[in-house]
Amino acid sequence: MKRRAIIAGNWKMNYDLAQSEAFAVALRERLAHVREVDVVLCPPFIALASVAERLRGSQLALGAQNMHWADKGAYTGEVSPHMLKGLARYVILGHSERRAYFCETDESVHQKVHAAFTHGLQPILCVGENEQQYEAGETSAVVGAQVRAALRGVSAADARKMVLAYEPVWAIGSGKAASAAGANAVIGLTIRGVLSEQFGEAVAQSVRVQYGGSIGASNIEEFMQQPDIDGALVGGASLKADDFVRIVEAATRF
Repeated sequence: MKRRAIIAGNWKMNYDLAQSEAFAVALRERLAHVREVDVVLCPPFIALASVAERLRGSQLALGAQNMHWADKGAYTGEVSPHMLKGLARYVILGHSERRAYFCETDESVHQKVHAAFTHGLQPILCVGENEQQYEAGETSAVVGAQVRAALRGVSAADARKMVLAYEPVWAIGSGKAASAAGANAVIGLTIRGVLSEQFGEAVAQSVRVQYGGSIGASNIEEFMQQPDIDGALVGGASLKADDFVRIVEAATRF
């Protein structure tokens, strides 16, 4: 049986405060009828509190795009899990752009995952291989290692609460998505395989795993038809109300 789908929109470094507020209100209105899918909006940090107010009382959830692992300290420009507690429900961790541009490592992602659980936040843990690794046939080894490192020491109870997002780096923003069958194989064999090793098959089959990477309204159904894909982490298409609504509505059919 398929797990409940989850669609997350990652707005990245787009939309100022007023734009974020207006967009959140528009999506709240246009998605008010959706009950079959969990929808998460991830605006920039400056808009989190304001968007939270716009979403209050709706079925839409709020997510942060990143966080530090420490509760507080001399980390200029960072946001702690303690600051997000009670504001956001989800937090994206280990996104490929954070790993590539901000030197995040498997170890720092591991620390963030534990901090998120400590503060009652649900991680959306991103894993994926770059183009060189993909061409070299290293996808399974790379993705498996990322999952193992991030979830080292995590309890089975916490693991059940998280979401994973498989985002092949070579597909992000490139316009060339992985094939739906190929993504499903990585998720089913590698990601759920590692989850089964660490937490048992029941947990492995209960954790929701999204696909991310040039996903849009035109190809969402291909991915949602796959048995091991439970939703999408949407980048560029989440900035267009028509596209994002179509993605969410498509997910309700699976």
